[in-house]
Amino acid sequence: MYRLGFTPWERYGRSAAASIAALFDRESAERERPLGRALDLGCGRGQYTPELARRGWESVGIDYVPRAIEAARSHGTDNLTYVVGDVTSLPAAGLGTFDFFLDIGCFQGLDAEQRLAEGEGVTALGNQGATLLMLAFGPSRLRSLVGGVSPAEVEDAFPQWELMTVEPADTRGLGWPMNKTSPMWYRLRRQSQPRT
Repeated sequence: MYRLGFTPWERYGRSAAASIAALFDRESAERERPLGRALDLGCGRGQYTPELARRGWESVGIDYVPRAIEAARSHGTDNLTYVVGDVTSLPAAGLGTFDFFLDIGCFQGLDAEQRLAEGEGVTALGNQGATLLMLAFGPSRLRSLVGGVSPAEVEDAFPQWELMTVEPADTRGLGWPMNKTSPMWYRLRRQSQPRT
């Protein structure tokens, strides 16, 4: 996708900047300073990782595409770490633990086994009370093209997390076919015990 210059998620970040900023504000407002550590899962070229750092998070971005990580690092932003790594094998990356996880469009593109692996890794790296904010398309006829997940699939991948909110995402700027996928914002909180 990067080689072809096809990065619709970056265009979405620009057009939905105000709604994304409001979600980030909520995360910051609910915590005392210092905010702690944040991991941007599938960070790509670092569109959101610097924004998290600007807001006071110790911010780390991870992506398995070396070219994307090189582009992120080229921005020269201080107080950020970018890592080439696999979100389905997070403990192997040796990143430490985190208080906040951001996943904008990464989880939805994984197959069922990979989603479970990401969930296990996020759980292993998540501090008690950590939150996960995820933007994902809903399942649709276009799933093979653009991905997508159901709320049940999100919950299945994160059994030690409480699903606190599921809210429709602003679709301005998405364009076809992504604007036909019912994107949702999921917000989850790390619990001490798995759901029963």
